[in-house]
Amino acid sequence: MTFLSIVLVGCGGAVGAVLRFYFSTKWNKESLPLGTLAVNLVGSMVLGVLIGVAVPDRWLLFAGTGLMGALTTFSTFQLEGWNMLTDRKRKRYFLYQGLSYAGGIALAFAGFLIGNILS
Repeated sequence: MTFLSIVLVGCGGAVGAVLRFYFSTKWNKESLPLGTLAVNLVGSMVLGVLIGVAVPDRWLLFAGTGLMGALTTFSTFQLEGWNMLTDRKRKRYFLYQGLSYAGGIALAFAGFLIGNILS
């Protein structure tokens, strides 16, 4: 770990955190937290592309670890799911969980394939 790697992760993380805040604020609705869903799905795909392209380590630190790490959120996703269950919104809960898990895996794989094609 170097000072540069810390700076790269920190700068990417700052951008990712602001983007996540923006999308959560604008898109999260009572029916379904679309902001959290969107950032998690987009983050999965972008990380797949970055790995598939095999970007240099410095870019992976900034964009992968920093930006995508701060943009995506597992803890908020779990809290939102828990809130749906405690509010007895089981259909919404299973839809949200299914879209998040299956969509995240599928988009990460698709991103990886796209990255391989691009490289």
